[in-house]
Amino acid sequence: MTLPNQLTILRLFLTGVFVIARESGMAWGATVAAVAFGLAVLSDYLDGVLARRLGCETDFGRLMDPLADKVLIAAALVCLAWSHDIPAWAAIILISRDFLITGLRQLALSHGTVLAADPTGKTKTASQMIMIGFFLLRDASGEFFGVGLWPGWVMSAGQFLLWASVGLSIYSGWRYARAHWRVVVRSGQS
Repeated sequence: MTLPNQLTILRLFLTGVFVIARESGMAWGATVAAVAFGLAVLSDYLDGVLARRLGCETDFGRLMDPLADKVLIAAALVCLAWSHDIPAWAAIILISRDFLITGLRQLALSHGTVLAADPTGKTKTASQMIMIGFFLLRDASGEFFGVGLWPGWVMSAGQFLLWASVGLSIYSGWRYARAHWRVVVRSGQS
């Protein structure tokens, strides 16, 4: 198994560590969760760079890399919604967008068409990782400094990142669906 594929599997493992640490109530759980999430994000970056640089892109990687990203992001969003760091409606929008685009890609594939990723999708994913990272670091810093009530600018920054992430998610989903609407129409006729 190639190193990039091993990093993808590591990301799935780190997602499990993240969820267990975040939801266990253990001492320093928020810190362990933040570190696990950070390492998972780093593994996402490294597996793509290494696969291209080493010329070892595989079918496994093409399938599992985006899937591992979606599992990591969805797990983090559910945990953040559960702890009321973000509203549940935001998590539902962000997760649903990924399901709908994945469904569109599967639909296209069933008709022999491979839909390329849209650059705004990468931006959307980066914005989600930054937003999630912000909330995780905020919670982890609370373990270090014992902060119970956050200053207004911290709360405003979190809200800005949340709204930016939701906005980019909706925009990139709309843009992708609009560009590939013919696949949906064609599938409804067959």
